[in-house]
Amino acid sequence: MKHGILERIAEEIYRFDAYPNEERCHSVALALITKHPCLREPGSPDGCSGWKNSLMYKMGNYRTKLRKAGCAEVAINAGIRRTPQVGAKGLKRPKRFEVNYLPNLPEGQNKDGLEAERKLLVEEMRKQNPSGTIIAAKMDQTFPLRRREIVEAEPPVKILKARWPALFSERQVYAEFNRIATTHLESDFFDSLDRFTPLFLTIFKSKKGSVGDKLAEIVQQIDSARPDVTALRTLVVRGLPILLGDDPSDFYNTAFVSNCSEAWAKVTVGLVTIINEDAPVSSDPLHLNPLSTGIILEGGTVMENLPNLPQALCLLFGLSYALHLEYPRAMRNTLIFIQRVMLRLGENKLPPRLQTLKNLLLS
Repeated sequence: MKHGILERIAEEIYRFDAYPNEERCHSVALALITKHPCLREPGSPDGCSGWKNSLMYKMGNYRTKLRKAGCAEVAINAGIRRTPQVGAKGLKRPKRFEVNYLPNLPEGQNKDGLEAERKLLVEEMRKQNPSGTIIAAKMDQTFPLRRREIVEAEPPVKILKARWPALFSERQVYAEFNRIATTHLESDFFDSLDRFTPLFLTIFKSKKGSVGDKLAEIVQQIDSARPDVTALRTLVVRGLPILLGDDPSDFYNTAFVSNCSEAWAKVTVGLVTIINEDAPVSSDPLHLNPLSTGIILEGGTVMENLPNLPQALCLLFGLSYALHLEYPRAMRNTLIFIQRVMLRLGENKLPPRLQTLKNLLLS
């Protein structure tokens, strides 16, 4: 009976996380004995230690079965040679809680069939009024083909945008993130940001030294009498990199309408806020009312006409998953903090600086 229970639980766990850590397995074991008290273990401190250990081993065995059955995702994550051209070197195991890291092709379909669907998707995007329903359905259908292309071939962003134009729309960035991490990025990101904002403001004001001076300049730009939600969010996303020791100078960029193309060409990974030359800087130092905000990858514009900086940062984070991008070195601490603390994705173990900030927010 225990074998059957573990087998069914492993199947269900795999739908959400192929590589659950000890804490996640413990939460499942605790839920199991809560739902079925007769399964509680006598003599165990919490009544489920044995179940937790069994689940850890069972998940390893379950992945082995899937690998032997030809499951591409667990095979590539284990570094097993899949073709003469693709070996263990260069293959990356998911470290950011990508639940669907490299899913198999749908049953009964092959690459040629999905490639034909991709071409139909491109044709739909060329229409003046493309159908959102058709785009969503075909993006769901072609997801395994797209992930194999992105993870294994790692093509330039410019080529990906030409082959998958729908992937660079706001709705599909959020949908793709949900396909990969089974998490609603937009709602979780802004709910967490708004929940932590009062604590962030308190921490910003308490800092001393050069970091405190930089944060004070940002805090002073907000109207404390009537703070706007967008203004507070912008303040936090501007101040968070400074607090975590990152260098956002090449990540957050500002350009005038007349020279925006030159400014975009110099950015590898980052955001660009486009403002009007006639707008006085003193009246809007944080550029809370820009003409537009854009996302830049590999020196090219991939998304533009976004309403504000927090929205653009959220979408850029989603694109880092959708396009399998490494976090930029200059903003690595900030993006890891967003991933692990704000969105609760991945391991709980954090670098000391990030752990200190997490303790302050959760204390």
